[in-house]
Amino acid sequence: MEVVIVADARSGGELIAKAIAQLLRRKPDALLGVATGSTPLPVYQALTAQVRSGAVDTSRARIAQLDEYVGLPAEHPESYRSVLRREVLEPLGIGMDAFLGPDGTAEDVPAACEAYDRALAAAGGVDLQLLGIGTDGHIGFNEPCSSLASRTRIKTLTEQTRVDNARFFDGDIAQVPHHVITQGIGTILEARHLVLLATGEGKADAVAATVEGPVAAICPASALQLHPHATVVVDEGAASKLKLADYFRHTYANKPEWQGI
Repeated sequence: MEVVIVADARSGGELIAKAIAQLLRRKPDALLGVATGSTPLPVYQALTAQVRSGAVDTSRARIAQLDEYVGLPAEHPESYRSVLRREVLEPLGIGMDAFLGPDGTAEDVPAACEAYDRALAAAGGVDLQLLGIGTDGHIGFNEPCSSLASRTRIKTLTEQTRVDNARFFDGDIAQVPHHVITQGIGTILEARHLVLLATGEGKADAVAATVEGPVAAICPASALQLHPHATVVVDEGAASKLKLADYFRHTYANKPEWQGI
């Protein structure tokens, strides 16, 4: 696992956007796995700026959704399909015909989960999966004690996650669904490159457990240690509890530029 410590969220976003742009130059129709929430916004903003400047072409790129609420109509403004359309697809000029996502309104949710896993495989697999991390170490909606071999499935949200997400529903936790469809940890680990972005001191404990702790279901993100190409990008706040922070700074500072992340 490579750990890159950056000055702030904007720097992290620009670094990851550069890596995505390099991928798209090599593979214009790459399948990009995207996450929602506030953390990845600097990535999408930096990538959009590159598109508008002509530095990268996203017209053939494909987008894969990480998770979705169960029961919210696709047109609901806080369904993740709607959020990604606003924050990723439209700014990058990518049409919905290049979008893959699970059906959160399906009558048979387990069948919809299995269908999404099959769709990802049929599309050739995710080339780069962008991830955030919860304060409890969750990735996607794989809450603590999720199976590290799990596939796309339905999950029940913890009360804390629903409290955290209430800000997107006018502060009303009653509007936050209890269930979600999420790519499982086993599904996530099949992506060719995993990039986790974490910012702020509130994520410091989770980052330390992910990078330096044991691989354990209590911290789902620690499964990234099992991946052959995982990159963790953190700002100073999120890196504040890393014992090997100086080593991580040294290794990145002396890395050949052509390697990227």
